[in-house]
Amino acid sequence: MDQRERRELGDFLRSRRERITPADVGLPAGPRRRTPGLRREEVAQLAFISAEYYARLEQARAPHPSREVLAQLTRALRLTDAERDHLLRLAGAPPETPSGPSREVRPSIVDLLRRMPDAAAVVLSATYEVLAWNDLAAALLEDFSALPRRDRNLVRRAYLGPHQGGRRLYGLSDADEFARTAARQLRAAAARYPDDAEVSGLVAELLAGSAEFTRIWASHDVADRPAFCGTFAHPLVGPVPVRGDVLDLTDRDQRVLVYSAAPGSPSAEALRLLSVIGTQSMGVPG
Repeated sequence: MDQRERRELGDFLRSRRERITPADVGLPAGPRRRTPGLRREEVAQLAFISAEYYARLEQARAPHPSREVLAQLTRALRLTDAERDHLLRLAGAPPETPSGPSREVRPSIVDLLRRMPDAAAVVLSATYEVLAWNDLAAALLEDFSALPRRDRNLVRRAYLGPHQGGRRLYGLSDADEFARTAARQLRAAAARYPDDAEVSGLVAELLAGSAEFTRIWASHDVADRPAFCGTFAHPLVGPVPVRGDVLDLTDRDQRVLVYSAAPGSPSAEALRLLSVIGTQSMGVPG
């Protein structure tokens, strides 16, 4: 980068820093705050970089930042997709065309999940990997934070298990339809990402381990909407009928699945109870 480009980058970082309040990122405001928004050292802390290096970036005195540092700054400063792309271009690292499904969930979407205490919500990748979830989803389905990444994939779980108590996919009444739709969507994802090793590896694993998946895969059918609603058989609160809604995040090739119940219904009361119980002492079926 030349000096002009460094100044542009520094000015942009400073403008984004000054628009964020400490409360936006869970930091105390503290006394005698003389600068609008966050302090430089607070941004550095959130981005896991040194305060000195971040200060030099804003002052147009730092060397070319790596893509890893730029990704950390994107998260710390809560940049939109357009702002992230602008930051990359200012730093001389233009956005790359993704070769595989995105696993990066926008901070605003994570915040949205947290602001839905009465609904269970998860974010799925194009290959049905659970990328983000709220507390009620963990209580209704499973505590995904306790699982390794590979075990958070719902297509793998639907076809390869575990199926505790003989019940498929958390005891969902429409689990078979979900499995069929997921296989057809995975075929479409495999066509979008033909060179991605994780996608091809997942397909190969399912073909080797499930005759049912192999039959569906051989039909060459594709689908564009997930089917994940019905009644969950929960080990603590019993049957929980839910409504399923889908929000498409087309720019990331992700989906938000939201499970809710009619206000005042027994299901709503069951979800309310689950929100109180949380994931403590739960043997949630797989």
